[in-house]
Amino acid sequence: MVNGYAPLSLSEALELLASHTLTPYAGGTDLMIEEEREGDYLFLHRIPELKQVTQDEQYLRFGAGCTFSELLEHELTPALLKEALALIAAPAIRNEGTIGGNIGNGSAKADSALIFFVTDSKLRLVSGRGERIVPIKAFYKGRKQLDLAKDELIAEVLMPKKWLGCYFYQKIGARKALAISRLSFAGLMTVEDGKIAHCATAFGAVSDVIIRREDIDAMLVGKTLEEATAEKAAYLKAFDDAIVPIRGRVSAAYRKSVCLNLLEDFLNQFGI
Repeated sequence: MVNGYAPLSLSEALELLASHTLTPYAGGTDLMIEEEREGDYLFLHRIPELKQVTQDEQYLRFGAGCTFSELLEHELTPALLKEALALIAAPAIRNEGTIGGNIGNGSAKADSALIFFVTDSKLRLVSGRGERIVPIKAFYKGRKQLDLAKDELIAEVLMPKKWLGCYFYQKIGARKALAISRLSFAGLMTVEDGKIAHCATAFGAVSDVIIRREDIDAMLVGKTLEEATAEKAAYLKAFDDAIVPIRGRVSAAYRKSVCLNLLEDFLNQFGI
């Protein structure tokens, strides 16, 4: 039997979370397949503050309670995020699953989390003690290990608005639809005045945490396409050394090979 609380506001939810042992429950698409947990649930689907999509000068701000379907239909959702969300499971799952739950599940296979990694998004975490802003990369400490206190909730995802225009995205699964990622990749590149102004890549479902190596991507920033092409072999070698796949449904060798192939496809798309 499932028991819990269904607060009508964020402040009420935080009061309950501070005084009870509760598991936050949004769409439940991950939680419902797990073994029964100790304690009650904190049902978040009736909290309007978690369903808002807004923007300010710097960020697109997505409420953690927004479902995949809601974001697919929202005019502020960028094309890269929509492409990833459209490939998540089936319509019934997309109608219930939320981005906050997808992030909070702590899995490197999370399709929306990959996009938030490559865009260097941040999370707004709230509790009765206040709030804090945490880069999503720092939020993940390992598989199922999060920088989230027991009295905190993920309230918003803050996605920088800059650099979203030119992207490359691929999800590799066992079949064309309804597949959990065997591997996924997203890349962003912007060329301004003949030079690479921004380069960002992320690999999902490869290691315990989504791989985002800003230091390696920086090898191409500031270079012309010709200079980047000359640096291409060193760039690929750096990622070859950095990607250490964990054991999974497919071999580590296969995963690394596909990662490097997708990375090269990304570079080719931009003329490198």
